[in-house]
Amino acid sequence: MDDARPILNETAVRWPAEGVTRVPYAVFTDPEIYALEHKRLFRGPVWNYLALEAEVPNPGDFKATLVGEIPVIVTRTADGEVNALVNRCAHRGSLVCHDKKGNKKIFTCAYHNWSFDQTGALRGVAFRAGVKGQGGMPKDFDMAAHGLERLRVQTFAGLVFGTFSDEVDDIEEYLGPEMCAYVTRVLNRPVKVIGRYSHLLRNNWKLMMENVRDTYHAGILHLFYNTFGLNRLSMEGGIIMDPRGWHHVSFSKRAADDVSNTDYENAKLPNMRSHLTLADPSTAEYYPEFEDGITTQIQSIFPTFLLQQIQNCIGVRQLVPRGLDQCELIWTLLGYEDDDENINAIRHKQSNMVGPAGFVSLEDGAVLDFVQRALREEPDGSSVVELGGSDIELKTTHRATEGAVRGYWRAYREVMGL
Repeated sequence: MDDARPILNETAVRWPAEGVTRVPYAVFTDPEIYALEHKRLFRGPVWNYLALEAEVPNPGDFKATLVGEIPVIVTRTADGEVNALVNRCAHRGSLVCHDKKGNKKIFTCAYHNWSFDQTGALRGVAFRAGVKGQGGMPKDFDMAAHGLERLRVQTFAGLVFGTFSDEVDDIEEYLGPEMCAYVTRVLNRPVKVIGRYSHLLRNNWKLMMENVRDTYHAGILHLFYNTFGLNRLSMEGGIIMDPRGWHHVSFSKRAADDVSNTDYENAKLPNMRSHLTLADPSTAEYYPEFEDGITTQIQSIFPTFLLQQIQNCIGVRQLVPRGLDQCELIWTLLGYEDDDENINAIRHKQSNMVGPAGFVSLEDGAVLDFVQRALREEPDGSSVVELGGSDIELKTTHRATEGAVRGYWRAYREVMGL
């Protein structure tokens, strides 16, 4: 995979000979690459996060979502099955559902009144028999052949995933046992939605996925983390990836850091000693609820799904491309159904840490814009991803490495054919 070659002659972009320790800027700026991603990646052998089962709990419930830029409807049928349908009428290609969520038995296209049920089956065609015996559809018109395109759907730990591929392994095999264990560590019982954020970012979507797997920038870029000791590289922690390097989890244990005598305090690592204080210190306090002592867990599932536990702020993030140099990050914040009033209040307070203006996420949107703007005029350049070496270590007991970033680009190259 480390030889430089074009992507099956469908684009002139070549990957540098150094392999995943270099990332060509063109993957963030080339329109041919972006178009090919929808063909090879989002419609390829991957599982795409679609929704939470908790968002479609009842028969008839639906939620509109996206796979790449492909509009999709997630539905719950009368028998409890979860379906995913491409939100595009089989007649003339119009959207059939314009609502973000709701409850419907039938989806009807506003353009020509073709109607479809929760399984995507075509149920009605306006003037199918014509008018006064004239016109209409041909007698051999097959209703069964003109339903909405369906995705293959599987659920795991309350998460709904969909794929266009018949070849990709079932979701639990796709994730692997260790990734499954970290998903169920956080999603260990029924959840409820307590809030949502949507953040339009001015950068290519892959820069955000790369950022999430870049485990050491948080101790430099995010001042809140360092100032209040929530997440430092000196803490006990590590990185784990699945055997292919496609998915990752990074974690840290806040209590393991002696904040009075650390490399940060001794200025051996960037500390950016801040004058800032909290008027309400409880915003940064942790209410113990996980026995393993992990206070921060960030997990990515290739290609665009993120699961977080930051203190008691738990949630999922879905990344949606919105063009070559824009993307939308959708945050869904969660609590557990059995939360009492005290922990519910804590989760709501800590929700200020994330989102577009979050204490520990505000800077990402700004710095990724800086990157996109800077590399736009240098399409032949490439970034350097060598911290921690050139290998893709599947397990580390530290986070001063870009190994998980290299794993991401290995997955990307495999699917895209680079």
